[in-house]
Amino acid sequence: MGTGKSAVGQKLATRLGRQFIDTDVLIEKEAGMSISRLFAEKGEPYFRELEQQVIARVSQEDGVVIATGGGAIVKEVNAEQLKASGVVICLTATPEVILARVQGDNTRPLLLADNALERIHTLLAARAEAYGRAHVTIDTSRRSVDEVVEEVQKIMEGEMIRRRS
Repeated sequence: MGTGKSAVGQKLATRLGRQFIDTDVLIEKEAGMSISRLFAEKGEPYFRELEQQVIARVSQEDGVVIATGGGAIVKEVNAEQLKASGVVICLTATPEVILARVQGDNTRPLLLADNALERIHTLLAARAEAYGRAHVTIDTSRRSVDEVVEEVQKIMEGEMIRRRS
């Protein structure tokens, strides 16, 4: 969270003339409630099941840019489906930058803790192995959305060339 997945994904999709799919937005739409309400009323396991179903579906789409929630790739089945459908790029940032970007955002249920910075450190450490499943990792801490989009586009163009060879 707070690494720029949605902003970068939207801008990249526009630049490439592709559809943008944000799995969190799709989950909210299909569930008829916000993710924070889903967590509060039905719990994280229920949310993760919905997330897995949505990822299974959208990873079958051709020519789309997909942004998932930060915990999506922790489930190996999600990582496998996403990797089979295209290049998986993990956007990351330092815990301090993440906190600065999301501070005051009460829609992030995993950060509704007394010490949000400590919670971010804990989440990043717990998810480090899963994030390592991505094809590429980009640190967005000191980069603009446009700079990250440029880098992602270069990575994708290189991948297209490799797949044609």
